[in-house]
Amino acid sequence: MNTIYLAGGCFWGMQKFFDQFNGIVNTEVGYANGPETAPSYQDVCKNSGHAETVRIDYDEDIISLEQILTYYFMVIDPLSVNQQGHDRGIQYRTGIYYTDQSQLSVIEAIYQKEEEKAGAKLAVELKPLENFFSAEEYHQKYLDKNPGGYCHIPDRYLNL
Repeated sequence: MNTIYLAGGCFWGMQKFFDQFNGIVNTEVGYANGPETAPSYQDVCKNSGHAETVRIDYDEDIISLEQILTYYFMVIDPLSVNQQGHDRGIQYRTGIYYTDQSQLSVIEAIYQKEEEKAGAKLAVELKPLENFFSAEEYHQKYLDKNPGGYCHIPDRYLNL
């Protein structure tokens, strides 16, 4: 079992998107790489400095980190700073946060490939995970509980 943390705008859609893939064992939405104090959603919306992030636990025998990151780049605008879709603010920044140094070579290879494809420097943070605080329960699997809820990810990607 491996884990990667991905910030890709609103975490509702990112969680729904990744939950559909075989090999994704568990997902959890939360707040990452901000101050060391656990924030509330209201704090995050008031620029606490945390990014809305999805913790992804995966079975590498079924799905590779390379596949996960390829999917990630399918549903974000990697050049956008602090915005995805209609959501704006520092909490909507994009980022790849890792806890296992052995993942870095795969992450950097995909990152470089995406940068070449974009023809510009990516706005996606690439950093070790500093902290992760679980979001409130009502945010977990939000789009399953609220099928009409807003999502910046096009519907065609939510049911691959």
